[in-house]
Amino acid sequence: MLFNSVDFAIFFPIVFVLYWLLSRNLTSRNILILVASYLFYGWWDYRFLSLIIISSLVDFVVGKMIYKAESKKNKKLLLCISLIINLGFLFYFKYTNFFIDSFINAFALFGKELNITALNIILPVGISFYTFQTLSYTIDIYRNQLKPTNDALSFFSFVAFFPQLVAGPIERASHLLPQFYVKHKFNYNNVKTGFLLIGFGLFKKMVIADRAAIVVNQVFNNPELYSGVEVVLATILFAFQIYCDFSAYSDIAIGAARTMGFDLMKNFDSPYFSKSITEFWRRWHISLSTWFRDYVYIPLGGSKKGKYKTYANLFIVFVVSGLWHGAAATFLIWGAIHGFIIVLEKATNKERKKIYNKIGLLNNKFSGKLFFSMITFSIVCFAWIFFRAPSFDTAMTLIKSIPTNNFIIFFTDDLYKLGLDRYQLVILTLAIITLLMLEIINRRKNLVVFLKNQLFVFRWMVYLSIIFIIIVFGVYGDNDTSQFIYFQF
Repeated sequence: MLFNSVDFAIFFPIVFVLYWLLSRNLTSRNILILVASYLFYGWWDYRFLSLIIISSLVDFVVGKMIYKAESKKNKKLLLCISLIINLGFLFYFKYTNFFIDSFINAFALFGKELNITALNIILPVGISFYTFQTLSYTIDIYRNQLKPTNDALSFFSFVAFFPQLVAGPIERASHLLPQFYVKHKFNYNNVKTGFLLIGFGLFKKMVIADRAAIVVNQVFNNPELYSGVEVVLATILFAFQIYCDFSAYSDIAIGAARTMGFDLMKNFDSPYFSKSITEFWRRWHISLSTWFRDYVYIPLGGSKKGKYKTYANLFIVFVVSGLWHGAAATFLIWGAIHGFIIVLEKATNKERKKIYNKIGLLNNKFSGKLFFSMITFSIVCFAWIFFRAPSFDTAMTLIKSIPTNNFIIFFTDDLYKLGLDRYQLVILTLAIITLLMLEIINRRKNLVVFLKNQLFVFRWMVYLSIIFIIIVFGVYGDNDTSQFIYFQF
């Protein structure tokens, strides 16, 4: 079930009303959440509900057994059971064909043709997200950072919680699970801000992301037909498409949860204003980057074993992050680019600061902030080419075509052959400018809090304006653009 669908527009108000009618009875409320969450997920394909149920059951039981185990050896063995089952599901559904293809290609390099075909495997929506969420529970118990719950209903509801089930934020049990133990009182301010976040998320998804996707799909699916500024424009639009698409899902998830009294972590913080790739990853997909920090980077040794080991750990984390996003060489390259730049930034930090101070290019001045933000955005966009391209060859074709000088298209009708006419391009441009302006303002003053404190008439003018813009300027009906990008991960 998509957030930007008629199905969800019917589903959520019903759940919202029933939730508050049952809110005084904790058991009934959590049963409703669990049933609604399974319905939400099963709407896509009910067969894969079994995976969520098995993962929930395994980690609920194993978590208690880890806590009760007396020896470190037994605790580690039980943790391995959780890891093998959960990661086993993930690897089978997501990476089996990747390794089969890699195996075939490796033999082909030596002139050996293998008569092996890929399997017909459907990737369950959101498996990477809920796998990481439930794994953090057993790992935290193993580390003595969390006590296991005896409340199976609350735990199963925590794993399957529908607002953030299929595309995050990836929540930790220590933060979200206790919220299922307590009754929530109806809070009008939470409901207001929650629905405002939902509206803003739908604006980003339907007005910006889905409209930008038309140009992006046209260029990246037909790389031989485009070059120069056409590729650059499509790449920049993909940067906004994926940001508005993914952050929209997080906004809607956080907003929907908030209307029911739940607090989910912030997942994005104006990442395209970052002045380095290191800063970018503190602002982009925060729930994933902190997950990798706590459960991969630190176990590898973090920064405690010398600078070269630190560099290796950082690089490994980002390559693994690339693999988490998709079973393809292009995702590995995308992760490796980010890992390499972060290592380079860390290794040259002192030297770069000296040079920047000498030439007066300082981070605390507008010119410095603008310069570093533009450099960072350019690097991020270059890496996005590999992320979006359906293959390595396509990515290289697009990159090689960039130097072509065809700026003339901005003064001809050729610009409108990218999929959007003049009217649609104007709407997209104005929407992106509006988004950037709102993010600049929001960094100085929290717009949600600001709006919450305004007069009733002014607030409703804003609400109705958002609804009007979504209805009139939203993109509808194209399944290729309406589905959220991160559903495939």
